[in-house]
Amino acid sequence: MQIAESFNTLFLHPNSLMETSILFISFFFLLASGYAATPETYGRPTKLFVFGDSYADTGNFIKILGGSWIQPYGTTFPGKPAGRFSDGRVLTDYIARFLGLKSPLAYRWVKIGGKKLRYGMNFAYGGSGVFNTLGDLLPNMTTQIGFFQKLVDQNVYTKSDLQSSLVLVTLSGNDYATFLANGGTLQSLQSFIPRVINQLGANLKLLQEVGATKVAVASLPPSGCLPRITQFNSFQQCNATQNVAANFHNLLLHQTVSQLNNQSNSSTFHILDLYNSFSTVLNQKQSYQGELKFETPLKPCCIGINSDSFCGNVDEKGVKLYTVCSDPKSAFFWDGSHPSEAGWHAVYTTLKSGLQLLFKC
Repeated sequence: MQIAESFNTLFLHPNSLMETSILFISFFFLLASGYAATPETYGRPTKLFVFGDSYADTGNFIKILGGSWIQPYGTTFPGKPAGRFSDGRVLTDYIARFLGLKSPLAYRWVKIGGKKLRYGMNFAYGGSGVFNTLGDLLPNMTTQIGFFQKLVDQNVYTKSDLQSSLVLVTLSGNDYATFLANGGTLQSLQSFIPRVINQLGANLKLLQEVGATKVAVASLPPSGCLPRITQFNSFQQCNATQNVAANFHNLLLHQTVSQLNNQSNSSTFHILDLYNSFSTVLNQKQSYQGELKFETPLKPCCIGINSDSFCGNVDEKGVKLYTVCSDPKSAFFWDGSHPSEAGWHAVYTTLKSGLQLLFKC
């Protein structure tokens, strides 16, 4: 279980290594605001294709590494660990719901997918980035797109399928965690963020070349508000300097998306503004639109019993080194980095109006 323990918090917004390092990042850049999108009445997509990390992964993460495949993950849905980094549904599931589709099949099941292939495919792997984050153990985004290209070449999906589909892309911080873990400095991180965005831009262009016509790209959420950061002040306040780094990433992302659309004279790419959505829900503190109530929004439901343990950790005797709240619906965050199902539902609620505009562009 030691492997599971270490990987359970490395994915997505970098783990303890990132927590101690990025807290001191101080980039002074303007805040950027992206914009979301997707369909309603103007040609609803028939398929959803997904690329990215644990905010979108619904079962690709390698089981032997633990993470989303260990208790208590999946307790709300589907009732047991099933590869989602939450107690239940994640961003992919809610985007699929909006489109009127079943959540797309995880790529690991492609050979036995059968009729389920008609809903699209999820290529996202928790812990991955645009660059290698764990050697070649976790497919980076370019490799994920390669899996997709192979299916297109094999006529599993046609150009017509791609033209009537939505592509969801998430990139949430694993590249930065790996950079710092491998000896990168805070000074050089400032120049590394543009490299990450440049590679993401290349990946987005590759998706367009494969045939994607509608791509929703998630911005970084306010990483300074993640519980693994706010635990240092008893979950009372977000870390402003960490959020500045996220805003720099988002500023460059916004510029890249605009440039790609201008180059292709299209409106293929859209920003799914997770930063604003997270902030909107977290700042409510009492309720969001009368639906959900998060009395302590920065405190996770599942938490380690000490600073060295995380959600899902057990000792050599199998004794739990974590606690779980009595009602996951009362918590915005599930663990140190990821929203609960209720948290994702609240985020989805804030995104809805923007999603309805995507196919009206």
